[in-house]
Amino acid sequence: MHVSIGVDGQEVKWPLREPGDSTYLKVHFLYGSRPLRKYRDTEPKWFGGVLGGHVGIEGDSDKIVDFVPMGKFHWFAKKEDRHSTFTVHSPESFYAILGGNPDSVKKAIVYIPVTGQQKARFDSIATVYLRRTPYDYALFGMRCAAAAYDVLGKSGILTSYSYGRTYKKIFYPKKLRKLLFRKATENGWRIVKYNGSVKRKWERD
Repeated sequence: MHVSIGVDGQEVKWPLREPGDSTYLKVHFLYGSRPLRKYRDTEPKWFGGVLGGHVGIEGDSDKIVDFVPMGKFHWFAKKEDRHSTFTVHSPESFYAILGGNPDSVKKAIVYIPVTGQQKARFDSIATVYLRRTPYDYALFGMRCAAAAYDVLGKSGILTSYSYGRTYKKIFYPKKLRKLLFRKATENGWRIVKYNGSVKRKWERD
């Protein structure tokens, strides 16, 4: 079933709970955006602008695992000097990560049904990655979307690729979002969408 819910961002309340959450991985997408011209003095600029955004995976209720930079930003990945970390955010802190109000941002959540084995793989990978980051965060390297794809691939949910092919194939969040939206349509996965504030120009699907 495909569900699309459009509301004004101010009306969204967290946490959003659904029956049977334990049988799903929920992939959270925060859309990239920039302030509309008339709100430039009051709305913050975001890293990446309209082509930015963020991605994380919720395996346990209200715990979103995501990949973020830590320290000086690297243009090219450095294997031995990793300025990155996997972390766990609540939905509120995840959707506020770029500086916006979590109740007024554009977002989409893809519900992926998983087997017990896939969930166990996800939990194991998340535990290892949270303990020690497996790669650097860099413009030409792994970032949030590629890292999310890597986790889903190694969990047996998507086709797993090499490090280089993964970050080249999933260069920014929209690439992963389009892929999962297509798979949702093919497989009957649920998608829930929320409109963002009218004060910003949001990335489109």
